[in-house]
Amino acid sequence: MWIESSDGIQVAVHEFGGTGRTLLWSHATGFHAHCYEPIARRLGDNFTSFGLDHRGHGTTALTNNWQVDWSKYGDDAHAAAEAIAPDGGLVAFGHSMGGASLVMAAHAKPGLFEALVVFEPIIFPAPDVGPKGEPTPMIAAARNRRATFDSYEAAIERYSSKPPMQFFDADILRAYVEHGFAPTGDAGSNQVGLRCTPEHEARTFETGGTHGFWDVLPEVETRVVVVSGKVEEERSPAGIAASVAERLPNGSYIELTTGNHLTPFITPDVIADLLRDTLC
Repeated sequence: MWIESSDGIQVAVHEFGGTGRTLLWSHATGFHAHCYEPIARRLGDNFTSFGLDHRGHGTTALTNNWQVDWSKYGDDAHAAAEAIAPDGGLVAFGHSMGGASLVMAAHAKPGLFEALVVFEPIIFPAPDVGPKGEPTPMIAAARNRRATFDSYEAAIERYSSKPPMQFFDADILRAYVEHGFAPTGDAGSNQVGLRCTPEHEARTFETGGTHGFWDVLPEVETRVVVVSGKVEEERSPAGIAASVAERLPNGSYIELTTGNHLTPFITPDVIADLLRDTLC
């Protein structure tokens, strides 16, 4: 389905099926909703799942000349949540950028969500705004990311041989490629290109510390379970996660000591079990 968000953008919301209470999936930067569908299938007896493609990701396009503004990712999550649960009481899982956008949406409309589980949400205190000096390796890697492959299968073969995606669950890697690329339209060619452009991904990473939402975390009334992988660096999404939980009036924190920022894609069974334990 297509839902109108801010700036006239129509965001894509995909139904993944299942039975039980409604669960919304909100993805990380550079990814898209279908990356979480294999986890949603594991939870089919517990939840009816819907996945959101944020603007510039998956099948949700950008308007001309739109500049990255993280508050608008919050608008996308808000619009999707209201569309699938107009009476509120929704539960949701957000990963990285997707976690931050869900918390923004919960702040915008108390009662919209009953509970959130957010994995390493990108919410940092004010001193950590913006890149300092040279671009981080993540930003540089995004900007230099290969944008086209000769076919879907060529992309899967390439990613499955290189870190970090070589460690992804096979179904999740295939979903990333099959829904994250589209035919380029070249006549007589099977060539496919990224839907989320390298520049859009890089700009999203670059501006992730600038949205200032840290300051309003104490105003978020919703129950929020903040999850991280193993904490190895203080100034990282994992390192700040416990502090995010502490600032939330109804926050709690879980550290997965064998995980990292990409755990949802590497060990989907772990995330499925965690969601059953925290939301059922």
